[in-house]
Amino acid sequence: MLILKARPAVPRRRALAAGAAAVLGLSLLSWTGASAATGPAAAQPGPVPVQLLALNDLHGNLDPVDGPAGSVSRITDSGDVVRTQAGGVAGLAALLKDAREGQPHTLTVGAGDLIGGSPLLSANFHDEPTIDALEELGLDVASVGNHEFDEGPEELLRIDRGGCHPSDGCAVPEEPYDGADFPYLAANVTRKGSAEPLLPPYWVKTLPGGERIGFIGLITKNAPDAISAARIRDVEFHDEVEAVDRYSRELTAMGVTAQTVVLHEGGNHGGSIPYNEDCDEGGPAAKLGQPIRRLAESFTPAVDMVLSGHSHEPYVCTVTDPAGDPRTVTQAASFGRTYTDVRFALDPRTGDVLRGTVEAANHPVPTSAPQDPAMAKLIGTWRERSAELENKPVGYITADLPGRGSTAPERPLGGVIADGLAEATRGSGAEIGFIQPGGIRGDLTYASSGDEGDGVVTYAEAFRVAPFESAVVTMTLTGDQLVGALRNGFEGPNEASPRFLQPSAELSYAVDMSRAGGARLDAASVRVAGEPVAADREYRVTVSEFLAEGGDGFTAFKDGTGRQGGDVTDTAALVTYLQNASAPEAPLAPPSPARITVRQ
Repeated sequence: MLILKARPAVPRRRALAAGAAAVLGLSLLSWTGASAATGPAAAQPGPVPVQLLALNDLHGNLDPVDGPAGSVSRITDSGDVVRTQAGGVAGLAALLKDAREGQPHTLTVGAGDLIGGSPLLSANFHDEPTIDALEELGLDVASVGNHEFDEGPEELLRIDRGGCHPSDGCAVPEEPYDGADFPYLAANVTRKGSAEPLLPPYWVKTLPGGERIGFIGLITKNAPDAISAARIRDVEFHDEVEAVDRYSRELTAMGVTAQTVVLHEGGNHGGSIPYNEDCDEGGPAAKLGQPIRRLAESFTPAVDMVLSGHSHEPYVCTVTDPAGDPRTVTQAASFGRTYTDVRFALDPRTGDVLRGTVEAANHPVPTSAPQDPAMAKLIGTWRERSAELENKPVGYITADLPGRGSTAPERPLGGVIADGLAEATRGSGAEIGFIQPGGIRGDLTYASSGDEGDGVVTYAEAFRVAPFESAVVTMTLTGDQLVGALRNGFEGPNEASPRFLQPSAELSYAVDMSRAGGARLDAASVRVAGEPVAADREYRVTVSEFLAEGGDGFTAFKDGTGRQGGDVTDTAALVTYLQNASAPEAPLAPPSPARITVRQ
């Protein structure tokens, strides 16, 4: 357990409860739906309590994630920051059942990336296990995220509607996949040339008393930056504010005045800030980053709250809508490490949300949490179907290889993956391999999470950190283009949140963070095999298909020539490298941290 000293914070739920009680004259933490009034006033209908339980960016992680990527931090009353391991859908299911106790009207909502980039347990069956788990979890509705498009729109439609996979057939032949029993929403995604959304734009829930709540689901318009271009050539992603305004008007015309936006777009919240930190200390949404802040402030005043995702960082914040009224914005931590509990009351006369009653908080899912038996049985059934492949040893390590959970610009696991890409494509002339930070989905830990023994890397563990099975591309870049690719990590969309390309051992570079944009890269520092990069010399470079198409803002790779690929995937390259570079008697050590130098 890591404990850091920090300043105290006001828990979000405690801060809002006082305002809620002032409006309703009752405690929101113990709502029963009954009016607190007596005498003649008791005949008046009371406010209608509603609970929303939200999650996002699960990425098919039915099990807890090992290492730093699977931890969350909490600030204590004394101001200490305590970090603990969290996650696991069986524990999440048990905690959600507890959270629903005593709540008359509860809905469970997903804000995108529930599937995609998934560990082997789910990915081996095209994420059908995760859909089964979400159904068992009681999910009512979800927006799409960029990773729902990892296998293209047709596969997303299959996940939504059912049917066997066109190439691999039915995961369970005697039980053909029947689709999700909750609606996926995509208000701002259309086929090219069409004005109609690919999936329903909204969903309306009618409560037993006749009150209705509308959910508008959508994705960031910048989703193409995070999806392989080859997978989405026939779909378009449209402006979020315009889409919300359009469908909010439709809901209002239907008489649905309680409206929630479920949006797969987020904002940086300071990295490892505790999930219970007061986002509004210093003013509304003082710590809420872009672009979610701009969007949440811009949506029509008819929208009462925004449940968000995409940036993986937990927050509960307040912004001001265009009419000057407060609007709650939330996000849970990724990988099922926390869930968000939102509670509010509906006006019994108008059906609208009484915004003064809105309270919300993120809650952790400790790995020590009790396991829901039904969910544990479901996951166990899927595990049995892939156990032989999951448990196969593929490598040996001497120490942890931090990746997703690393806070340093140079990530040890990133270097190993990049080394694997270069080694796998030497036959195509590769001199250098690169992996983008977002392509690293977890950490490899020395301590065993199963029965394989410490230091043993199983196929499932290797797959979890590099799960996309994306084809790799070897291309030719000039020295100038190579420098341009490195600069892409600090300019344009990456200026506010820099992305440090992780290089293989052949390349090193230095960055000066006191500068702005692409100027942060010191071009004179870039070296290949120890020699300064030559502007007009040609270099053979290997990257994933996603990067080769300019993903994550690395547009310089689009100009690469002499492309070769199609025979190797990023996942296979890592597995092969671990097999070749390590053995029980000669395990792989973390790379020396000398590839990226950062000056502040």
